[in-house]
Amino acid sequence: MNRKKSFIVRSVPLRIDSEFKTALFGFRGKCLSIFRFSVFLAAASSIVLADEITDWNLVMLKATETAPATPAPITTRVAAIVQAAVFDAVNGIERHYSPIFVEPAAPAGASVHASAVEAAYVTLVDLYPAQKATFDQQLTASLAQITDNNLAVQQGLAWGQSVANQIWTWKSQDGFSNTVPPYLGGTNPGQWRPTPPAMAPGLDPQLATTTPWVMRSPSQFRLAGPPALTSDQYTADFNESKSMGVAMDSGRTADQTLSANFWQAGNPPDYWDQAVLSLAQLHQYSFSDTARLLALVNLGMADAMIGCWDSKYTYSSWRPITAIQLADTDGNDATTADPTWTPLIVTPPFPEYPSAHSCASGAAAHILAQTFGEATSFGIVTLAMPGVTRQYHNFSEALEDVKNARVFGGIHFRTATIDGTSLGISVADYVLQNALLSRDTHDKRH
Repeated sequence: MNRKKSFIVRSVPLRIDSEFKTALFGFRGKCLSIFRFSVFLAAASSIVLADEITDWNLVMLKATETAPATPAPITTRVAAIVQAAVFDAVNGIERHYSPIFVEPAAPAGASVHASAVEAAYVTLVDLYPAQKATFDQQLTASLAQITDNNLAVQQGLAWGQSVANQIWTWKSQDGFSNTVPPYLGGTNPGQWRPTPPAMAPGLDPQLATTTPWVMRSPSQFRLAGPPALTSDQYTADFNESKSMGVAMDSGRTADQTLSANFWQAGNPPDYWDQAVLSLAQLHQYSFSDTARLLALVNLGMADAMIGCWDSKYTYSSWRPITAIQLADTDGNDATTADPTWTPLIVTPPFPEYPSAHSCASGAAAHILAQTFGEATSFGIVTLAMPGVTRQYHNFSEALEDVKNARVFGGIHFRTATIDGTSLGISVADYVLQNALLSRDTHDKRH
């Protein structure tokens, strides 16, 4: 990995000279009035600014949690769109790596900082138009801290907007927006069906056929499927989830209960993007390399989720709450029904196998392990549970915690977490081998 440049954290005064106002408002075509500008500057002065990539990643994470919150699996698509735009915008100026979608074409000298800000801003407005006022405020604060000359800022803004528009147009045609009938599963033993309390249909089944970012197809890493209901593996999975995942009187320790709630509270990018940025800063990554690592991790999680959904809706396997309450129908004498059984965590509205969080975390953790080394110690936090940090000695330990959290939360069987992690790792390897390659590597292949 390229780590030659230092990761710069900048804090500079707000610049409000007339030339800057002209560059900011006259050029962009999304003009704010001077009155609103002064209001935004007052608000911006209280905003904590790090660097543009970190700031806008946090804005993106907060946007996914703003009501109505984005469903956890779909946040991987959101994060990939934003971070792909940021990376292609920065890379289109610095040209260190192969692009995700937009070929480098920025004018020489364009501001990478302005391009990153604009790429994030435009994609977020496209994704969450109702939050535009919040994004406008951060935009003003971000642009005010950039010290590049005004021509460079103008060129960076133009390039960032162009990249964002191209990424948005491209992903708007990936099939995710297709209208599909409600998915209700089936009623045969082992088949998924809506679960209490919401009894909602399966979430976004079209994600299973969405065009991936890097993978050749959604089914490229399709799993072999859950164990047969009469198998020893299913029996072991069933009994573990039944005893450890029950809401009350389980065999969980206090830390296992905390872990289950912690990994359920947030969305995959919320956990892993913050880990990316922390490790990138620790290792003094350059602006460009930080953008690349964020893009790699988020492309990996997004494709892992598409692959996960392909397997989920191929096998349509029932959740523990259904399996345990209806165990007298599964043909397995070693499983015992409990019609009143409920899990610690509310069951998500989609099929059980494989575990979505395991798929996404498997991809993210593997990319980070390949980047920094498996034996890296690090912490994981989530905006959804302030003040709590899960500390790990290595990435495998973190993945084991994710697996246990899904089983001890009562929403998954063990095999679904193991196989989900395996799928995520396979996707991560493919992404690392085929995307965002150094220019030398990419040129040799082509």
